[in-house]
Amino acid sequence: MAEEEKERIVLAGLDIPFWDLVWFMVKFAFASIPAIFIIYFIVTIFGMIFAGLSSLTLPHPVP
Repeated sequence: MAEEEKERIVLAGLDIPFWDLVWFMVKFAFASIPAIFIIYFIVTIFGMIFAGLSSLTLPHPVP
């Protein structure tokens, strides 16, 4: 868009029907389930890497 075509919009109020908002939140909750698993596995992998690296630096007990 050219500079002269840009339009400034001010949002004063938002009128969303209740059930549409509920349906949006339900869809959002279901969509967040796979995201939680992905974040869990990423954090687990990083934790395993850091635990492995830290075990290399710690002295092992001699029997």
